[in-house]
Amino acid sequence: MNRTLRVRQSQTVLPFGVGAVFDIQGESFVATGIGDWPQKGRQRVESPRLAGRLGVTGFYAAPPTANDRFDTPDAPGAPYIRFPSWLFCGSCRRMKRWRIADEKPGQPPRCPSCSPGRTLAPMRFVQICAAGHLGDVDWWFWAHSRQEAGERRQCGEREKLCFLVSERASGLEALCVSCTAKGCGASRDLLDILGTHGMRCSGRNPWQRAKEAVECAMPVQIVQRTAGNLYYPVVHSALDIPESDTPASHGDEELAARVREHDLWVSLCRIAGTARADVFRTMIQEDTGADDRLLDAMLAEETGQPLPVVSSDPAATPVRPDLSREEWTAFTAPAMPATRDFALRETTLGLGQETAEPWAGLHRRIGRVVLVDRLREVRALSGFSRVSPDATLVPADTSRRLKWLPAVEVFGEGILLTLDKNELTAWEGDTDVRRRVAGMRADFDRSFQKDRLQALTGEELSARFVLLHTLAHLLIRQLSFESGYTTASLRERVYARPEQDQYGVLVYTAAGDAEGTLGGLVQQGEPPRLAETLLRMTEAAAWCSADPLCAEHTGQGFGNLNRAACHACALLPETSCETGNTLLDRALVIGGEHVPGYLESIVTAARSAVAHALEEM
Repeated sequence: MNRTLRVRQSQTVLPFGVGAVFDIQGESFVATGIGDWPQKGRQRVESPRLAGRLGVTGFYAAPPTANDRFDTPDAPGAPYIRFPSWLFCGSCRRMKRWRIADEKPGQPPRCPSCSPGRTLAPMRFVQICAAGHLGDVDWWFWAHSRQEAGERRQCGEREKLCFLVSERASGLEALCVSCTAKGCGASRDLLDILGTHGMRCSGRNPWQRAKEAVECAMPVQIVQRTAGNLYYPVVHSALDIPESDTPASHGDEELAARVREHDLWVSLCRIAGTARADVFRTMIQEDTGADDRLLDAMLAEETGQPLPVVSSDPAATPVRPDLSREEWTAFTAPAMPATRDFALRETTLGLGQETAEPWAGLHRRIGRVVLVDRLREVRALSGFSRVSPDATLVPADTSRRLKWLPAVEVFGEGILLTLDKNELTAWEGDTDVRRRVAGMRADFDRSFQKDRLQALTGEELSARFVLLHTLAHLLIRQLSFESGYTTASLRERVYARPEQDQYGVLVYTAAGDAEGTLGGLVQQGEPPRLAETLLRMTEAAAWCSADPLCAEHTGQGFGNLNRAACHACALLPETSCETGNTLLDRALVIGGEHVPGYLESIVTAARSAVAHALEEM
């Protein structure tokens, strides 16, 4: 098999963005910071709305390469370097610390001791810390870690190591690192290698120069290089929507109107960002009662300047701006001007004349259906963290000098579905629904992911968010059968902030190709296909192969943030879900556990119709 090392342009943001470890054909690499990207060939990605919210000057996509190879000298494209640097030979078992000077373009690393040279394999374990640093395990220290300090000092060779396999044991106990220096023979197996062992952090990532290392006192963890906690990217996504003359909703429109009518509002917009603006802000707040958040959002909308950063501490949790407000306004506007990358048309379920159940009930509970023939999405990577999602954020530019971010643009199509506002409000007021969501909210408040998820849910987890989020998952799973797209190629966007009067969900597909996708998803939104899809969705959601355990679960999934939702009924591939497959509850859609589901009557009516049809046969 020919050695072809390929990374698509869209993969340079996710999943192989800055800081990610990338395994391919038995070799392992890590993506470097954007400070190492080539100056020529970068493609500018336009998204003023996202740039304004993130406080950056713009976005660039990685330079495309002619043959998608990144091992050609001076080739364009996002740079990757070999990591871990410790490799071993599968034949002689010698370990070799591979340096950049040892690289030969177009060739994998080969054992210098064997003839012919065998391809070297990367060591499976690496070390990380909560400050975002990544490095090789100090294998010499590991092999000598059970010796006294005086014995260790007698070994003067730090790179004469072997990675041995024993036939008398199994698992990690069968693997050991042994020192082959003359007169030493220190050795230790890998049985308890995972975890912390008092090793020192290198204070940098593999692509950073030695002079960029910092003193790091964080405890070092040894993990497998493909471990899930090695890389948590922070990716922001924005749809390309046309500008609207209609003021966006800020939740309390009466209050927002009083602010706009205030005599000092125009003056405040002119001097926003200056020291004198604080005086005007205070006077407007005293007269209208508006809080800082409302004023910041209105100023950002009026002036086009980014919202103020909550904290300048680089170790603080990254701020995730709310981009849903403008998108929801664009999707629900009575007449939105079409652009090349944003084309909408409204349709219906085709059930306006239906009087029989379950179609009439479905018609009452579904609001608008908007078909998005074309959309453009920009995905930008602002940084990453290691060990846990709320650990220290490492920016995409580790030198912190650049004011732009890596991004890609993708094109696609989608279906926006809204619920009937009156039916939704009545359902949210049910006591059992509120009790059910209160339990989820308690787990949500205890979760370490709360800050990240609040950017999607709003300040408080609402019943409509769990309902719409679960509905999006169920619809994607059903559409994957109907449209031919895999679940991994469909994505969700949940608009469910009660304070912004949102009550819809967008299911869309977006591909890196400039032409986008071919209209198969939009076709599924045409009447009567979507109504039939929704009915089949509710019927499928009523049963899970893990029931009754799944239906009766009081807390499952990551952080117990799910209720009746598991891999057999509601979970999606990671790339399709905004919340990482959390905050899901099938019972809120189809009912159960003494909770009325929003579409429960549809399921009941469908079952009755089937039973009646069988009786007539």
